[in-house]
Amino acid sequence: MRIIYIILLIFIFPLSVFAQNASLKGRVVDAVSNEPLPFVNVIVSGTTIGTITDMDGNFVLTGLTPGFVRVETSFVGYRRAVSSEVEVSAARVNSVEIQMEEQKEEIEEVTVTASPFRKTEESPVSLRSIGIGEIEKSPGANRDISKVIQSFPGVQSTPAYRNDVIIRGGGPSESRFYLDGVEVPFINHFATQGASGGPVGIINADFLREVNYYSGAFPANRGNALSGVLEFNQVDGNSDKLKFQGTLGASEVAATIDGPIGEKTTFIFSARRSYLQFLFSVLELPFLPNFTDFQFKVRSRIDKKNELTFVGLGAVDVFDLNLGIEEPDEQQSFILSSIPVNEQWNYTLGAVYKHFRDNSFQTVVLSRSHLNNGAYKYFDNDDSSEENKILDYSSEEIENKLRLESSSRFDGYRLNFGANLDLVTYTNSTQQQRFYGDGILNINYNTSLNLVKWGLFAQASKSVFNEKLSLSLGVRADANNYSPSMNNLFDQLSPRFSASYSLTPRWSLNFNTGRYYQLPPYTTLGFQQNDVLVNKENNLKYIMADHLIGGLEFRPRQTVLFTVEGFWKGYKDYPFSVKDQISLANKGADYGVVGDEEVLSQSEGRAYGAEFQARVNAASGFNFNLSYTLVRSEFLNASNEYIPTGWDSKHLLNLTSTTELKKDWRIGGRWRFVGGLPYTPYDLERSSLVEAWNLSGSPYFDFTRLNSERFSAFHQLDLRVDKTYYLNKITMKFYIDIQNLYNFQAEQQDIIVRDTDENGNFIFTDNGSRYQLRRVTNTSGTVLPTIGIILEF
Repeated sequence: MRIIYIILLIFIFPLSVFAQNASLKGRVVDAVSNEPLPFVNVIVSGTTIGTITDMDGNFVLTGLTPGFVRVETSFVGYRRAVSSEVEVSAARVNSVEIQMEEQKEEIEEVTVTASPFRKTEESPVSLRSIGIGEIEKSPGANRDISKVIQSFPGVQSTPAYRNDVIIRGGGPSESRFYLDGVEVPFINHFATQGASGGPVGIINADFLREVNYYSGAFPANRGNALSGVLEFNQVDGNSDKLKFQGTLGASEVAATIDGPIGEKTTFIFSARRSYLQFLFSVLELPFLPNFTDFQFKVRSRIDKKNELTFVGLGAVDVFDLNLGIEEPDEQQSFILSSIPVNEQWNYTLGAVYKHFRDNSFQTVVLSRSHLNNGAYKYFDNDDSSEENKILDYSSEEIENKLRLESSSRFDGYRLNFGANLDLVTYTNSTQQQRFYGDGILNINYNTSLNLVKWGLFAQASKSVFNEKLSLSLGVRADANNYSPSMNNLFDQLSPRFSASYSLTPRWSLNFNTGRYYQLPPYTTLGFQQNDVLVNKENNLKYIMADHLIGGLEFRPRQTVLFTVEGFWKGYKDYPFSVKDQISLANKGADYGVVGDEEVLSQSEGRAYGAEFQARVNAASGFNFNLSYTLVRSEFLNASNEYIPTGWDSKHLLNLTSTTELKKDWRIGGRWRFVGGLPYTPYDLERSSLVEAWNLSGSPYFDFTRLNSERFSAFHQLDLRVDKTYYLNKITMKFYIDIQNLYNFQAEQQDIIVRDTDENGNFIFTDNGSRYQLRRVTNTSGTVLPTIGIILEF
């Protein structure tokens, strides 16, 4: 307690020291050839501090006020550019690299200004760029990028405190993630296999420089996505000296070290370890999660024309049950009865090689990802006999990926083309009995599936009419050797087209349309019954989604952006559960596994709506983000009627704002509103059967009434206060983050428990064939304060 008291004193009462001046060094290069650009004008956004680059494109800025800054560059024959956000301090000399794009045409009577808000010819709509300042200081997010993006248009949040990436009414399995160009299948601890979610992110915010979030208009080199693509761009290690950073966060302690390895190579490495298992045990919570993760990046600039980058990300997760609770209450009993013990680990290792030429550069990406997921469950957690085991699950997903790309520039055109080849191994050993309406189904199989996937892609872009109109046309095709229904590239031909027209220097119209394909999860591809890959026999296909997006954009200032977008997505060939008679589009936001069942490629659906966003990202440290999304998500049922999916929230409203105060204080708040989500009632008739309950330890849903009920709306206020001390040798950061400040209680589905008599024995009915069940009202929500400490030296 004394240590905590001292920390609070430090946080509340400022030290009697003065912030030291900071420095920033950087390099400006041609975006295609990587040639250094000399005599480029460089200025710190919002200030008069500036300089010019030397003959090698290098610059140094001194006398800076510590904090987050952006750098603007201008040069004859090139478009103006703004760097990603970078933090400067006296404790270290940070660095930044800025890529400038050549501008062939002279723009008459137009003053072109650079902006921190990204917009590309390939993706003029549905692309948002998130700077490190927004990630570090986002209220309620605790430096977790999966929670930060929930403040942006189209991204749904839930009161269940999970990191499911649900975008524009699409399911949580419909997004893809890239770390410095390397695809990363899993970005959350305790991930749901076959989907994207989990309660805590794996990616360490210390590594992030900028995040590009696509909710549509995906570039052709980003495949296998239906609803979202997230590109995480990482910082480089310090090129001057070794640096250390220690962090005590909401659920973990972390250490990050970075520095040079010789003159041309830098590295950055971090490791994190949670203390949740100890904390949850003290609080007598029914589950005991524990995680460890690592992350690294090594970048070597071999010479002006060649560079090589290695990245890595991995996690080890253990999810135990707290069976030491002497007298568990009803909620604790429900959780202990239904949740299995889970052990999971995963990693991704990748290498990115770039070779630069005069008007082009080539990229080779080689990576390996491996997931090992195991779970087991004993009925009533009685492991005295193997006959009590109701679940024994073990699975691996191994992906070896090769991607070749060429990006070039000629005569005003930008061209990107390439190919990818993936070698996949999927194994699964499952022993389980499942109870359906027609009785017990024995699930007992061992799968070892080897898969070869390949794809081709190309995209060409050009600006015309004095660069007022930009056009981009792309196409990709994917196939694999799983079955004849998937091995023809032309069956998965995926065209896309984008256009943007500048009505004035401040107003523009933007448009995109495209067709996108995604492979069903490996859990579905490898599912067996009677030693047969039933979904292969069922002629399983790629999932298809057609997108149509249009928008209007207004930039009254360099740092102010207003956008309005309308979108429509049409789904086809979505996997349809044979036993549950529902689309898998409704599944994925729960722990465990999704897709390990017999399906048919016959489900159709749609998601449509409109988005509004207002963003301010001022150099003074004021950030404002207001987003509203009106969204509907519907799929056809067996009667060919559209019914809402589990993601049909209708209304998503987020208001996030942070501002810099004097003496390096910062305060911020986030208020979010999510319309009530649909849910499926329980089938208590089936659930009460002893033979049914004993196979799951939990109630069953009545899918004949799929999403026929709807929860009340959910809303929450988060508040965060930061204090930073920029000293000569060390930077110290302290923050208090309070989630759910006014303690809103979100409505949840009732808990169903087996009723007991006064002696604690279960009550049976119908001659002992049924349990007597009882409903318990269930809500979620609590005031959750967190103190964070970050030391950098």
